[in-house]
Amino acid sequence: MVEHRHRLLRGRAAEVVLAAGVTLAVTATGGCAGGGGSDDRSPAEAASVVRGAADALARTGSARARTAMEMATGGTRVTIRGEGGVDFKKRMGQLLVLLPADVKGEDEHRPITELLVPGALYMKNRGAGVPADKWVRVDTTTLADGNLVTGGATDPLIAAELLRAAQEVTYVGETEVAGTRVRHYRGTTDIGRAAVSASAEMRGALEAAAKGFSKDTVPFDAYLDEEGRLRKVRHRFTYVNNGVIDVSSTTLLYGFGTPVTVVLPASGDIYAGKIAD
Repeated sequence: MVEHRHRLLRGRAAEVVLAAGVTLAVTATGGCAGGGGSDDRSPAEAASVVRGAADALARTGSARARTAMEMATGGTRVTIRGEGGVDFKKRMGQLLVLLPADVKGEDEHRPITELLVPGALYMKNRGAGVPADKWVRVDTTTLADGNLVTGGATDPLIAAELLRAAQEVTYVGETEVAGTRVRHYRGTTDIGRAAVSASAEMRGALEAAAKGFSKDTVPFDAYLDEEGRLRKVRHRFTYVNNGVIDVSSTTLLYGFGTPVTVVLPASGDIYAGKIAD
């Protein structure tokens, strides 16, 4: 990120991640359709269907993922995009995150490879003084946002877990996402309540986010297919860091069943030195 926009946290690794510019958020559109309830248009059934999306993904196993995060602050809007895959059973994923060009239209950063595992975020090509062949490891339970925006992409695993606390859900209607017929639901979720309901592996990051966001209530648009699997979801976060920052984060899931292999770096490949601000 440009220096004044690429920092939400400072100092240690847990703080400098946002400084990398990866806390920007993505333009997105919501996504997936409801799942098979006989009357999922009623508020109670619609909420139940959306809350079950994370379990439906776990039953499916794995998927390809595209992410988009758009951050708006002080009249400036920046977008970060990512692509990769997620294993919802093993709770692991990998994304290649593309940072935006600078104001002159020139590329500032190489793509950042991110490995997503419960409680941790690994990044390669992190920049800011980190050798090109080294990884940075961040404990996501120490991040003020729980890695909902820090990595430049909301972890798809956490994006689904957030829906476990869906409330005020309404059925919008049927539509298509990437050629698949889906049901569109709209509502809000509560980060703190989601942390209580989340799977044990995801709970720590959500508990951290519940403390770090200025608003626990997060509006969402979710699209589920006929099997109740999340095809697309958009969350709208409000973050305070030297002013209010509005973040729109979208996750698109497709290619269900595609194998996803995540190999964590050896301890010797993790950078232990000082990270430049």
